[in-house]
Amino acid sequence: MDDRRGLLIILSSPSGAGKSTLARRLRDWDRDILFSVSATTRAPRPGEVEGQDYHFLSEAAFKAEVTKGAMLEHAHVFGNFYGSPEGPVRDAIEDGRDVLFDIDWQGAQQIRNSALGQHTLSIFLLPPSIAELRRRLESRGQDDAETIARRMQKSWDEISHWDGYDFVLVNDDLDATEEKLKTILTATRLRRSQQPGLTDHVRALQAEFEGI
Repeated sequence: MDDRRGLLIILSSPSGAGKSTLARRLRDWDRDILFSVSATTRAPRPGEVEGQDYHFLSEAAFKAEVTKGAMLEHAHVFGNFYGSPEGPVRDAIEDGRDVLFDIDWQGAQQIRNSALGQHTLSIFLLPPSIAELRRRLESRGQDDAETIARRMQKSWDEISHWDGYDFVLVNDDLDATEEKLKTILTATRLRRSQQPGLTDHVRALQAEFEGI
């Protein structure tokens, strides 16, 4: 009874709400959690490795994968296509390994409606306030004022879809939120749908009972 199916863990938030940090902490906590490697039609950037950073496809090849239903989710962003190939994810969860997705609400919705939808766990992270969200973006020192303004504009559209997720956490304390994430993941791994051996176990109990 130790065997289980893996989960498709969807973690979404507006930029600056702590998603990347918490995703990294989850993977440090459990090294068996895989990060979903997306496919894209954009050209590789210096240092990017095929199959590690992205699966780089031509536009024709990408569209062919979408047509045959081989993408769990896909989107067109800034002139390029991005998507999550189904094959590696299916292999991983059948092997009992969880796969972590860093995607927006549209991608999350597509995955929930996919053939693997019953195995999803979706979590949305909210900031404690909009002022704090801006402060975090500014304190990172990664973006100029124009980029921060653009991210702030986009943040409300992302936040407005909070109610489409299984769990919603307000990330006002990073350590506390990390512990909540671990609790949610540990409990969801025990869902009936994630334990393929339960049916056989119950049948064995029934046979044993009838033999008394």
